[in-house]
Amino acid sequence: MHSAFSVLDWMVFGAYFLVLALTSVIFSRIKIENSRDYFVGGNSVPMFAAAMSVLATSQSAATFLGGPEYSYSKDLTFLGFYASAFLAVWFVAKVLIPRFYAINAVTVYELLEKRYGSAAKKQAGVMFLVGRLFASGARLYIGALAISMILFLDIAAMHVALSIVILMGGALAYAYFGGVKSIIFSDIIQAVTYIGAGVAVLIYLYISLNTDFATVVSTLEADGKLRLIDTSLTGGFSIWALLGGWLLLNIAAYGLDQDMTQRALTCKNTKEAQKSLMLSIYMTIPVAMLFLCIGLLLYLFYHHPEFSGMGKGVVQKFDGEKITIFMYYILHEMPEGMRGLVTVGAVAAALSSSNSVLGAMASVAVEDLYRPWREKYVKASEAHYVKAGRLAVLLFAVALSVMAMLSYYWQRYTDLPLLSFALGVMAFAYTGLLGVYGAALFTNRGNRMTVPLALLGGFLTVLLLQPYMLGAVFNFKLGFAWQIVAGTAVAFGVMLAGKDVGYVNTHQTERSRRN
Repeated sequence: MHSAFSVLDWMVFGAYFLVLALTSVIFSRIKIENSRDYFVGGNSVPMFAAAMSVLATSQSAATFLGGPEYSYSKDLTFLGFYASAFLAVWFVAKVLIPRFYAINAVTVYELLEKRYGSAAKKQAGVMFLVGRLFASGARLYIGALAISMILFLDIAAMHVALSIVILMGGALAYAYFGGVKSIIFSDIIQAVTYIGAGVAVLIYLYISLNTDFATVVSTLEADGKLRLIDTSLTGGFSIWALLGGWLLLNIAAYGLDQDMTQRALTCKNTKEAQKSLMLSIYMTIPVAMLFLCIGLLLYLFYHHPEFSGMGKGVVQKFDGEKITIFMYYILHEMPEGMRGLVTVGAVAAALSSSNSVLGAMASVAVEDLYRPWREKYVKASEAHYVKAGRLAVLLFAVALSVMAMLSYYWQRYTDLPLLSFALGVMAFAYTGLLGVYGAALFTNRGNRMTVPLALLGGFLTVLLLQPYMLGAVFNFKLGFAWQIVAGTAVAFGVMLAGKDVGYVNTHQTERSRRN
């Protein structure tokens, strides 16, 4: 049976939002004098705070619920994804971060302006904005869906919409006034909240199992749940896929996606930014392990009744929709108080990804698109661009909310896999960016004509390789990691086909003029 929120649950929920309200008021008083303050905190954010923000930004309600699902149904090979991320973060810290700081960048796409001209920066920025609209809108929907299930015990359109408003309202409270500094400090609160909720669930689950630690380990080992490395050629997280497509995806996520990299750009210098990225991945790996362990204990809880006393089967459905095992546990087994705490954890995970994307999208829209256009005609004050940044935050909040509701209706009334597309579309965009940046960093090939072709070529390659495109026509299925490899190869090949025309920016960049 689905149990309603108790008074104690509502008290926990209310206390959390009281903390959000108080801290948003405090952080809104952060002094903002120019767009650099608003978008990269005036390069004065402490290294540890930036690292915590990267950690929080890398999480979402999808990972909060999806991590346990993977280990429950499979094993621990998903940890390999974070080993791949470690290699990617090292590469980004050593290769990309010094270049971003050398040009005093506010967005990562300014690096392309130096090599291929202002058009390349704008095209990469547009690719990011389109990808983020789909991907983050879908993630917002997933978070809202989970909250609607727990709070209202249904997934009616009105309740999902209200959940979206709750999440986006919380994100705006931090992102609008204080800019990226406010977002980063709020991310620390969100990270502590959802990690704390995860630890509480892990302890409660372990206590609820009528057995000892040695038996837990031996049972999981006997059932093949503790496997860490997949050496097969077809496994989704095989060692080959981890060193191929997943490595490329993580390089793009940590170094070419403004949503993640913006946090590193807030540090005072290259060295601090490098340390923040490395520290973030050191912290991310144990957090990932925490939620995978929850999935393992849920496996014992539901598949070994001798430990839990559970005698019923598990049907992971809610109003006809498939739900994760963690959500099933929350809805059916979670006691008073704990349910409120886990709900708060899901909200915190969703907020940490929602408020960060608002700041990232606004920075690209203003710095890479609006400012160059505006200054062609008339110079404007820094106060004007701060105001433009806040307006962009509002506009993207509305756009992401609309995308979230579109995902709701599309999932219910069509057979087309919009959610799968939306959740993966950022990776579609990554392939083009990887090809363009690869050429810019490691070759003397490519020009302003090949950049848009490479971005489009990478995107279309991954799209065509989807099971609902060419896969349906020719009856094949290529793993997502290998789709990324193929898309990146096509984009890189397009860049190599173009000769370097020796672009030289005869005018100082917008960044140089302001600094």
